Amino acid sequence: MLNVEATSLEGVYLIKPSVHTDKRGTFYETYNEKEYKAAGLTADFIQDDVSTSVKGVLKGMHGDPGTYKLVQVTYGSVYAVILNCDENSPDFGRWESFILSAENRHQLYIPPMYGNGYYVLSDMAVYTYKQSTYYGDYKQFSYKYNDPRFGIRWPAEPEITSERDG
Repeated sequence: MLNVEATSLEGVYLIKPSVHTDKRGTFYETYNEKEYKAAGLTADFIQDDVSTSVKGVLKGMHGDPGTYKLVQVTYGSVYAVILNCDENSPDFGRWESFILSAENRHQLYIPPMYGNGYYVLSDMAVYTYKQSTYYGDYKQFSYKYNDPRFGIRWPAEPEITSERDG
């Protein structure tokens, strides 16, 4: 059973999968097409990606006009930020932050035209995402993590960024 919560950003959902724990350990589904679609999360995912980063890395803000994403952290923890990047939207520039971790197992369902970025809080983090399009099908947009138009509050100044991100 999925617990799907609307966020303050239209079309962005926080998902809390059911977790089964016993003396042997923990089990949970990271994706079940039938359950997600029944919950109204109807994107058809066709590509999975994994990013591994160390503490202090900041990635993002990236997105494109055609891709849905389902993101989560399977090891470690990150401070994730989702940003409305649709310049034609009255909500352009609105953002919300979330803690995604292997411990809380939360996921974010992100529609097109939203930027997705994160700051690594743990010594290492594994950030995974499903995509509804193949990488490169759409031209990506990027915004600097510290673009003054948005006023995104990060937990710390990044120690490592790429030229594209910083």
